Amino acid sequence: MASKETCRQELRTAIRQLSDRCLYSASRWAAEQLVGIEQDPAKYTPSHTRFQRGSSSIRRRFRTDGAGDAAAAFNSTPVAGVSFISTPLASEEENDAVESDFYLLAKSYFDCREYRRAAHVLREQTSKKAVFLRCYALYLAGEKRKEEETMELEGPLGKSDAVNKELISLERELSGLRKCGTIDSFCLFLYGLVLKEKGNEGLARVVLVESVNNYPWNWSAWSELQSLCTTVEILNGLHLVNHWMKDFFLANAYQELRLHNESLAKYEYIQGTFSFSNYVQAQIAKAQYSLREFEQVEVIFEELLRNDPHRVEDMDMYSNVLYAKECFSALSYLAHRVFLTDKYRPESCCIIGNYYSLKGQHEKSVMYFRRALKLNKNYLSAWTLMGHEYVEMKNTPAAVDAYRRAVDINPCDYRAWYGLGQTYEMMGMPFYALHYFKKSVFLQPNDSRLWIAMAQCYKSEELHMPEEAIKCFKRAVNCNDREAIALHQLAKLHRELDRFEEAAFYYKKDLERMEAEEREGPNMVEALSFLARYCKDQKRFEEAEVYCTRLLDYTGPEKEEAKSLLRGIRSARDVELFPP
Repeated sequence: MASKETCRQELRTAIRQLSDRCLYSASRWAAEQLVGIEQDPAKYTPSHTRFQRGSSSIRRRFRTDGAGDAAAAFNSTPVAGVSFISTPLASEEENDAVESDFYLLAKSYFDCREYRRAAHVLREQTSKKAVFLRCYALYLAGEKRKEEETMELEGPLGKSDAVNKELISLERELSGLRKCGTIDSFCLFLYGLVLKEKGNEGLARVVLVESVNNYPWNWSAWSELQSLCTTVEILNGLHLVNHWMKDFFLANAYQELRLHNESLAKYEYIQGTFSFSNYVQAQIAKAQYSLREFEQVEVIFEELLRNDPHRVEDMDMYSNVLYAKECFSALSYLAHRVFLTDKYRPESCCIIGNYYSLKGQHEKSVMYFRRALKLNKNYLSAWTLMGHEYVEMKNTPAAVDAYRRAVDINPCDYRAWYGLGQTYEMMGMPFYALHYFKKSVFLQPNDSRLWIAMAQCYKSEELHMPEEAIKCFKRAVNCNDREAIALHQLAKLHRELDRFEEAAFYYKKDLERMEAEEREGPNMVEALSFLARYCKDQKRFEEAEVYCTRLLDYTGPEKEEAKSLLRGIRSARDVELFPP
């Protein structure tokens, strides 16, 4: 990672340049990273220090196996002190027309969302800065009209064939500029965006790589490039400059490619320089959320809210954690907080929807998820969560539609595929369910719940494939089955197949786990009963007696069964000791 002072100077210049070109999202991202760089301790009191490296409140209390190796394997940028390939900042043009009254007027129109007026004002301006703003204004005018047509033709949640009608003319102009060699990095970014919208992903990647190599501080360009890296092979095939912004890109790309340990290692490496960055902390929380380390995720989000109490971004993930842990009061407080901050943000609507779902008010929950989709029809979490709510309401057609819309937006969303599998399983269609469970487990192979769901399909009467079910349950055990379902199911399946030795092995492992977790219940009784009978048949009478004695602590038929077994054990032992 480059030195902190170098990063600070580059970001300050980039913020001004990005804002001047109306790339406000990229400018905001750069500003957030600027204040995230560790400051001079002599200028700041301890009350200003947050997210310090090694802080017990936010650092990982335990590391997932392999994360340390991933840090070494995937840190492609040199360590501090090693020089980088220098990438000069885009020079300000000397042409007076760029800073003319026409440009200032066009920028004012742009800021007021009057995109066509902005483009018209710059129609005769030829500077690179003016050409970019004119083309960008036309692109956004086309996007705005496309959204209007979608609303008019199909409604806010419906599908539409509406397209951005400015793409053809923009592609023609920008490709001409690129061939002539007069295109700058910002127009390259826009050209890549246009090519992506038209489905020319290969050329879009090439163009976006040119853009970030020429001007690496435009996070919007990196984000668009990341969305085109759908496989590890594509990612590794990119020829990128060795700049510290590349680390942010790789960390984000690893996350989207489900390389969560590698992503986590990269962000922790970045944190060495950007110790105060809320963005980096939120991304670490995302990686840990994908690894199901909910305790750590909760700690990080609590720290984020203390330092940025009006933050709404990423808080929907925090609400998912609180929902999974059934923290009613904390989720209620979070919902109230985001409602007061900005109730018309998609994230806020999803948080409130989660709150009503936890209360069992599924109709209200659906209402808020639909509101989130009116604000952003491509908001993936809302489609998936709304599908879950329809499942709870037994409205399977609506659930299927919601999940399908989610996978249309992102085919790599394993939760939507899993939801489709669950829905078809409810409808008594295990072959369809199995197809969708296979897709989900391909995308998230380390989630035990998905393997268990697939195993249950194989167990169903229609499929009746016990051997395949056993394989799936074994994978679930290897994936740290926290609900402790797989061990018990493996024991039952082996018992049904008359494989008593294997059944005893899994019953014993299940029993040991229940004892370690201090759990009681019917599974404990079933395990003790089987092991008592198995040990008696194997003439391991002392072990059988131990299991029977434990069964005597239960009331009901189990107690009588234990007494009967004990009498049988003593009779069998007497016969063995004193044969007739």
